[in-house]
Amino acid sequence: MTTRIDTRFAELRREGRAAFVTFLMAGDPDLETSLAIIKALPQAGAEIIEIGMPFTDPMADGPAIQASGLRALKAGTTLKKTLALVRDFREGDDRTPIILMGYYNPIYIYGVDKFLADAKSSGVDGLILVDMPAEEDDELCIPALKAGLNFIRLATPTTDDKRLPAVLANTSGFVYYVSITGITGSASADTEVVAAAVARIKRHTHLPVCVGFGIRTPDQARAIASRADGAVVGTALVDALQGSLDAEGRATGKTVAAVADLVAALAQGVRGARQAAE
Repeated sequence: MTTRIDTRFAELRREGRAAFVTFLMAGDPDLETSLAIIKALPQAGAEIIEIGMPFTDPMADGPAIQASGLRALKAGTTLKKTLALVRDFREGDDRTPIILMGYYNPIYIYGVDKFLADAKSSGVDGLILVDMPAEEDDELCIPALKAGLNFIRLATPTTDDKRLPAVLANTSGFVYYVSITGITGSASADTEVVAAAVARIKRHTHLPVCVGFGIRTPDQARAIASRADGAVVGTALVDALQGSLDAEGRATGKTVAAVADLVAALAQGVRGARQAAE
């Protein structure tokens, strides 16, 4: 079965360029503003959208994304409302791939079978679960694949050649390479180190490899996109959103544009990558 993610990467391959993947938390700073931002992303240049599922104990997230999740939870965002957000987005966009990213606990509480059915019917294309190792594939990964959802696995600088086959065994859609050790937003990626890591992963898989963590500027996005199949930006977008809020953490008239304008600038960087590489 071909998903929207597969289709999008096939299109980008034909065009000879990398994907620009954006991450934002569902419901930050409120559900109405969050939907307006997500609707603005494709037009601004996002080719794949990751949406965070707010969770109270996000162990891999840096301070900015943790704060984003807390704002979303404070605004009443639940997993059910996150799925409704995707459904509302799908009313106007049936092509842009949507990936839900987060932790297993909310899905476990929701019920795996119910979650997968509801995610699929809402228009979700893939899942990234930070805390689900390959040894737990029967729990969610295999059921997700059977439901027609891509299950995207994380590889890190510490994932060696011995571990990679297990990580990649049931991965689909693309491989998400975490370019730095540590939490999101904590450092910048070294382009040459990333290039070597991407090449190493590609020796084990035909899947696209996208690189995230540590990309904040158009130049960084261009550098990474010239070495990988996609560049993922999250913390910089969350910072832009947070910087547009009022003193009480509420959306202002600048909030949607603050994110969309940065997405447009980063997208230009990604789109300039193939020319730079030629």
